[in-house]
Amino acid sequence: MVFSPRSQAVMDTNRVSISVFFPCHNEEANVERVTQQALAVLPSISDDYEVIIVNDGSRDRTREIADRLAGENPHIRAVHHEVNRGYGGALQSGFRAATKTLVFYTDGDGQFNMEELPPLLPLMEQWDIVSCYRLDRKDPWIRKCNAWAWTKLVNWTLGLRLRDVDCAFKLYKREIFDRIEMHSQGALIDAEILARAQRAGYTITQRGVHHYPRVAGRQSGASWKVILRAFRELFRLRSSILAK
Repeated sequence: MVFSPRSQAVMDTNRVSISVFFPCHNEEANVERVTQQALAVLPSISDDYEVIIVNDGSRDRTREIADRLAGENPHIRAVHHEVNRGYGGALQSGFRAATKTLVFYTDGDGQFNMEELPPLLPLMEQWDIVSCYRLDRKDPWIRKCNAWAWTKLVNWTLGLRLRDVDCAFKLYKREIFDRIEMHSQGALIDAEILARAQRAGYTITQRGVHHYPRVAGRQSGASWKVILRAFRELFRLRSSILAK
């Protein structure tokens, strides 16, 4: 795209202002580890940062741990959903809670390395969004096949050109979320944000990041209810975007 509504100012990546958040649902075994990994990286890139833990109606100790971490460190905040709103609802809360110039999210399951965030920052001088893709994805083969087919369908349906639409390692200009709508409460949320942002003139680049096996907790995104909901939302989203 030629047009981009981003600021003309060149970003000083040595003093970047950044919000980092994690959607968490029943991640008591991972949430503290992932938060500490973020805190080990962020001071090296900024003195203006915040870490937001989005507890999406967890029934384990995720809420308790998040509140303790927030009480121990003024850079940490906890956002709680009293009931589970779904992945899209958790991401919406994280983006809306973010207060810094940039906003980054990754999942609370610890399958990515936060040390791969700093190399993305210089890209924000030229782009509005960095949408990463997983290198050597550490998931069962059936999950990888489903993800490949889903990405192909999303790209075709919404006019995107992404290698891994649902990769949970993305960096955005926060201003985007003041200018686009977000409706998806489920797995379509990544595709919705990227499609609406592209439609609004924001630019997207892609980079590969490493993916690691889950070491604790259970995956929930592959349930048939989640998949059927995403398909229904996808075609509604296409109609909504094309109508504008």
